[in-house]
Amino acid sequence: MKSITIISGKGGTGKTIVTASFAALASSKVMADCDVDAADLHLILKPEVEREEVFEGGKAAEIDEEKCISCGRCTEVCRYEAISDDFVVDPIKCEGCAYCYNVCPVDAISLENSRLGRWYISNTEYGPMVHARLGIAEENSGKLVAIVRQNASEIAKSKELEYIIVDGPPGIGCPVIASITGSDLLLIVTEPTVSGLHDLQRVMSLAKHFDIKTLVCVNKYDLNVAFTDQMQEYCEKSGVGFVGRIPFDIVVTKAVVNGEPVVEYSKDSEVSKSIRRIWQRVEAIARER
Repeated sequence: MKSITIISGKGGTGKTIVTASFAALASSKVMADCDVDAADLHLILKPEVEREEVFEGGKAAEIDEEKCISCGRCTEVCRYEAISDDFVVDPIKCEGCAYCYNVCPVDAISLENSRLGRWYISNTEYGPMVHARLGIAEENSGKLVAIVRQNASEIAKSKELEYIIVDGPPGIGCPVIASITGSDLLLIVTEPTVSGLHDLQRVMSLAKHFDIKTLVCVNKYDLNVAFTDQMQEYCEKSGVGFVGRIPFDIVVTKAVVNGEPVVEYSKDSEVSKSIRRIWQRVEAIARER
């Protein structure tokens, strides 16, 4: 079983497009959408949910109206202004610091588990998929990512699947670290721009820190071929495998609108051919490890 995680230094590089295509091309796999803050792999793979679970993390205060004597001590100490004048807690503002809980003279305040989102185990046309959705303005996405990865790993083991294909979040923060932990191989999807190179360098440094084998491909490479050449040269000098270039094509947008991986929607397009070649290289390297 090999875990292949597709990440990017920034959003909008086409990471999910590549992941969805890999899901269609790989023969024995489970998919995991670890971009829980802005999950969108389900828009292409159209999963049918088989299991749904609530994700809880952290605490939030609750005030018992019958016990409350309206003394106002809780509102005085709450630095987040999470408690209204009529002693109702705003769950979005509440940080669960427990200050109000500790100063309440009549024990009218309790700390309850916060429901931060949901996670799912589903079936798709291309195989099983684990995905999640974090609530609006909620935190602890790294913990939710870990749950998604753990369940994907358990499915892969129980069904003796060859690959776990992970759609990771963009950037270099906690959710990304949780996504790449335990990965056998990373594929960074970038674009030929100055910001694309800057973010590529940051995420390559992160991968190097965790000593994970890393590959790079450039999406929409023909928007700036000269810059793509520079990025490939940078990767080669850094000892990072450069596995391909994907051209810009409006067919990608049409595939997304139609809710299909582009390699299925337009099999003979140059985009599809490029992604197939990249998958063949990624798969070959994964099997060597």
